[in-house]
Amino acid sequence: MNHNPQSSDGKHDDDSALSDFLASLMDYAPTIPDELVEHYLAKSGFQCPDVRLIRLVAVATQKFVAEVASDALQHCKARQAAVVKDKREKQQKDKRLILTMDDLQSHCASIFIGVWK
Repeated sequence: MNHNPQSSDGKHDDDSALSDFLASLMDYAPTIPDELVEHYLAKSGFQCPDVRLIRLVAVATQKFVAEVASDALQHCKARQAAVVKDKREKQQKDKRLILTMDDLQSHCASIFIGVWK
């Protein structure tokens, strides 16, 4: 009797999906160049000749940076929405958002607090 909740067919499907995903990374051109990822990985002592792994790190890094930027944008919008009423009329004319270091710092602080808990 097999008590393993994942059958051998399920494991094969997972392996197949992983193989397909890794193969798709060969055709993907990430925003962060392979050379930059390789540089920082080498600087941290990690060497890998497999370009698929380099691109996987690039995709993960791109996702992280996009999430930080998106969350910082939300902080920026919230900060600018809290403007005093007499300044709001001027803001209606100029709807540009100005991202500040405070927006990034408030987001980064929440990330690192979550990591250390």
